[in-house]
Amino acid sequence: MKSKHDEPEKARAKRPSVNEHPVKPTAKDPGKMDHKAMPHGSKSSMGMEGHDHHAMMIADFKKRFYIVLFLSIPIVLLSPMIQQWLGVQWMFPGSMYILFGLSTILFIYGGWPFLTGWFSEMKTWNLGMMTLIGFAISVAYIYSVATVFGLDGMDFFWELSTLILIMLLGHWIEMKSVAGASRELELLVKLMPAEAHLVKGNATEEVQTDTLKTDDVILIKPGEKVAADGNILEGESYLNESMLTGESKPVQKVKGEKVIAGSINGTGSLKVTVLHAAADSYLAQVVKLVEDAQKNKSKTQLLADVAAKWLTIIALVAGIGTFLFWWLSGEPLAFAIERMVTVIVICCPHALGLAVPLVVAKSTALSAQNGLLIKNRTAFEESRKISTLVFDKTGTLTVGKFEVSN
Repeated sequence: MKSKHDEPEKARAKRPSVNEHPVKPTAKDPGKMDHKAMPHGSKSSMGMEGHDHHAMMIADFKKRFYIVLFLSIPIVLLSPMIQQWLGVQWMFPGSMYILFGLSTILFIYGGWPFLTGWFSEMKTWNLGMMTLIGFAISVAYIYSVATVFGLDGMDFFWELSTLILIMLLGHWIEMKSVAGASRELELLVKLMPAEAHLVKGNATEEVQTDTLKTDDVILIKPGEKVAADGNILEGESYLNESMLTGESKPVQKVKGEKVIAGSINGTGSLKVTVLHAAADSYLAQVVKLVEDAQKNKSKTQLLADVAAKWLTIIALVAGIGTFLFWWLSGEPLAFAIERMVTVIVICCPHALGLAVPLVVAKSTALSAQNGLLIKNRTAFEESRKISTLVFDKTGTLTVGKFEVSN
């Protein structure tokens, strides 16, 4: 029978609630990357670089959203269609060129994450949401520019701006929700001390934890965190493993027994023989499990990608069919193109772009608030069908924080 130390995935459901804590996933340009494909922590033994970059990506989407919002106001007000609906006339000489300039900035800056995502999907022929969004905003922009420079028809600049604005908002919300769970993950990362006392003969030397190697001997002083998984060479003490295993009480450890990196030593000093490097520790395995879950898509997201793929095909077929119908019916070329662009833009899923991120955000936030670190999003969605939970033993269903009652 395996011990609890051999099963790091169990720790994900035994962490204290994040309500007890003040709670916050690479590429050089955040706007160029799909955040779900981020190699979180790939350059760090405990994954901190990935989380720092995820925070940068959230800030990048937030900035893009507010800049696009600022640009959208004059674009909407200067759009002839909006003025026609409002019954006003705010047009003036050169206003269409101002509208063109503002929309160009908005299209390139605000639409950049979706355009690069579209090209990435096209490279692998894995059409999804990015393809539909990128295609729709490109068609709307190119057609609208053509109307400014002589093509008969009504521009789609205001539709372009609102579409990009809504999609940026949806992705920003989704990334913030993942970051909320990442804050709980960072609490795990912080369990690992930065330095360790390496024993060399009768002396000790302060070294970085990630430099420890197998068979190194380290000293764990009273009250310190264990710097690496290992076996006790000398001494005995009680260790608090609640943050890792859910054990509500300190566990007695004696010579020859295993200790887990990140656990807190009690009143005794310990000399520990290191079993493996920090990157292979029990704690690192727990962190990796949660990181993998954050990078994987849920069934809802996969379904949305399938829907987006078919919507893209339908939009193309319907758009081309609309163009051919009106053109072959004898209508002017500009009239047929305008109808085609209208159909393609309408097919872009504004609601889907917001609904899916909101579902992910809500489920992730609720899980984190209740101390759940999700290993598999698909399994998590299926958990609504669970009728019975079986726990391996007593004494683990606690927050793990003692306080004086009397």
